[in-house]
Amino acid sequence: MKIGVLLSGCGVYDGAEIHEATMTLLSIAEIGAQAVCISVDKNQHHVVNHLTGEEMPQKRNMLVESARIARGNVSNIMDIDPVDIDALVIPGGFGSAKNFTNWAFDGPDGSILPEVKLLIVNLLNVGKPVAALCVSPVVMAKALEGSNIHAKMTIGSDEMESPYDIKSFSSGLESLGATTEMKTVEEILIDKENKIVTAPCYMMDASILDIRRNVRSAIEALRDLV
Repeated sequence: MKIGVLLSGCGVYDGAEIHEATMTLLSIAEIGAQAVCISVDKNQHHVVNHLTGEEMPQKRNMLVESARIARGNVSNIMDIDPVDIDALVIPGGFGSAKNFTNWAFDGPDGSILPEVKLLIVNLLNVGKPVAALCVSPVVMAKALEGSNIHAKMTIGSDEMESPYDIKSFSSGLESLGATTEMKTVEEILIDKENKIVTAPCYMMDASILDIRRNVRSAIEALRDLV
């Protein structure tokens, strides 16, 4: 089994969340599957100094930065067809809301990269499952906007501590046609009809052990859908 891992860069504030991406790769290996790292050959929206949180006067390429996580073994999304993988995982990180989409700036009214939308839609159309971790349900929602797929997704719970406005995110997803449920970092949501798995991960106040268990649960669910 080959599972694609779609990376938006390297670093929580401007790319893929490294803990979530690494735990995804580990979980894929643990279930006996092969990870296929994928990214986009375009510049990130911006570069953030992760020590200070300030924007840096640099440009960085998503594909090049993602190679840091993939240890150099990463494919351009333009070279990936649905036949090449059995499922897809999209780790979180601000890259999902800044690079793959511009949700961070324009909310649900924003756009999505066409190549990201095409891969997601093509996979679902041929019955292959997709897992979206942390904030990445916003990528799913934008990919499915206007389609006949009305996904059931979670982006966290407003009943537990979170650094983000879970209600606002959930409302944004629903405005694009999704149905949302509140789930904690100890839970995942499986939309069996549409073969979509979502897990809150770092959308909630969580430890690295919480993330480990949440990601592993999502990958196991993805395997079962395959």
